[in-house]
Amino acid sequence: MDEADRRLLRRCRLRLVGELQVASLWDALLSRELFTPDMIEDIQRAGSGSRRDQARQLVTDLETRGKQALPLFISCLEDTGQDTLASFLRTSRQAVTRDPEAISPLDLVPVALGPTGGKAEEPSVTKQPAPGKLTPVVLGPEGLPPAQLSPEVLRPEPPRPVDGGSGGFRDVCAQERLRENTDLAYALDADPCGHCLIINNVTFCPTSGLGPRHGSHVDCQRLQHRFRRLHFAVEVKCDLPAKQMVQALMELAQRDHRALDCCVVVILSHGCQASHLQFPGAVYGTDGHPVSVERIVNIFNGTRCPGLGGKPKLFFIQACGGEQKDRGFEVALGSCEDRGSSSNPESDAAPFQEAARTRDQLDAVSSLPTPSDILVSYSTFPGFVSWRDTRRGSWYIETLDDVLEQWAHSEDLQSLLLRVANAVSERGVYNKQIPGCFNFLRKKLFFKT
Repeated sequence: MDEADRRLLRRCRLRLVGELQVASLWDALLSRELFTPDMIEDIQRAGSGSRRDQARQLVTDLETRGKQALPLFISCLEDTGQDTLASFLRTSRQAVTRDPEAISPLDLVPVALGPTGGKAEEPSVTKQPAPGKLTPVVLGPEGLPPAQLSPEVLRPEPPRPVDGGSGGFRDVCAQERLRENTDLAYALDADPCGHCLIINNVTFCPTSGLGPRHGSHVDCQRLQHRFRRLHFAVEVKCDLPAKQMVQALMELAQRDHRALDCCVVVILSHGCQASHLQFPGAVYGTDGHPVSVERIVNIFNGTRCPGLGGKPKLFFIQACGGEQKDRGFEVALGSCEDRGSSSNPESDAAPFQEAARTRDQLDAVSSLPTPSDILVSYSTFPGFVSWRDTRRGSWYIETLDDVLEQWAHSEDLQSLLLRVANAVSERGVYNKQIPGCFNFLRKKLFFKT
């Protein structure tokens, strides 16, 4: 797909995800040889398998299907009776073909995000506004109940300029220059760029006193697919006792990372408070024994894992930080709506355990150099519970996946995590949560997309 079609597809992504009827498209996509049967099956398994997840994956994969992918896709829409979307894409593509500078992101985004019907369906062709006059555009159709909105339209966002090669959008050009400056940004050039280990603990021993983590398989599938899209070699291990968790982490640290640029560890489990010097919290093995986050991080320090020296090591922890429940506080801007689909979300909390300073912990602490090139992202504030929907997965992972999909190609990791924290903090009415991170990265990190 050429760059102009790719940019157009990305600008229209939100509307396509919201309106695309994928069930009727499969045969048309196969008959026009846009996708193979195996590719269709991968799209159908994307995320939780919902229509929205399948539509999102279809639009993403379409960018890889050759120069004629967009016109063939428009034909498939017409074949399946989705004439409104087909007409919108065809008209927008023709306008861009006539004059690539005639339609700016500001012209396309309100059309793509507005309700169907009426003049909203026609692309607005206007002169490109000056960068200094950009104004925020409210995402999402007016009048739609907040409970029905997905995370991608939860909050107002200013339109994100796309670099059209003219140099007119200074923020995008600045980001590209920063990404290419190895003094200010990590280089993620290898393919795969690194290993990603996901430990997904769902079922716990009866003697542990910990219940099953229903919905965690959705989190696991989301991140498995997401990090593969970000060019990581992903490995998943399920239902590990504490010792096997440590063993799996040590095996990962002992691999040859010299030709790689990064490493990611994801832990999905119950959690608790624990004594610490650097990184708070602990996660449970399925046997009910905790492994401190501090110990997990220290397995990958410069002494134990020299192949990752000077390279970013990222840890994403979906677990409770304690038993305290955050009921939130009132703000002058009005009440927040519950944006989760479940009226009774579960927490990943477990009783506080003051972990004794074992020999392993002391060894890890004594050999830890000044922390560098490490980022630990927590699903919740230390000491508080972390909420998980039994059907859709955890608030944190669902939002992280959506933010990575929409913004990873243009923003650095710290900016992405700020978006995650803001979106998660707005969820829930009686239960609240805010993610955070301990950041010891020396440079900005842009994922390879």
